[in-house]
Amino acid sequence: MPDFPKPGIVFKDITPLLADPAGLAMAVEVMANPYRNERVDLVVGAESRGFIFGTAIAQSLSCGFVPIRKPGKLPGRTVRASYDLEYGSDVLEVHADALSSGQRVLMVDDLLATGGTMAACIELVRGLGAEIAATAFLIELAFLNGRRKLGDVPVHAAITY
Repeated sequence: MPDFPKPGIVFKDITPLLADPAGLAMAVEVMANPYRNERVDLVVGAESRGFIFGTAIAQSLSCGFVPIRKPGKLPGRTVRASYDLEYGSDVLEVHADALSSGQRVLMVDDLLATGGTMAACIELVRGLGAEIAATAFLIELAFLNGRRKLGDVPVHAAITY
């Protein structure tokens, strides 16, 4: 979808995939399979589409899920990180006690574009002492070089454009 949410952006609409049971199941399996033989204690997903894939992957890997949310959405004490999007800026928060030292985390989101959102999530998770096993995305827009912002964190994408 061209020029959504603003001119110059080409939006990749995943809602038809989400509505198709077989397609959704396959997407979750393709995103989860590389981590079946790795120790993953928790899956962390960013609001909001990271919740969709993150909870399904957590269930598939038999581990828990931790949400990273927009400000004011979590009831407990939080820590926050600011980040730039390809079309603006935003802030994310996580409960300050959601993760601890020694836990291995799989970071999940639907899209890796410029890398700003996931870089902020990585900052939050590392700030709480957890170790990041890898990141998993449904889609990577490789031409935007978002991997570069993630440093040494392994990246897996089911689909690459």
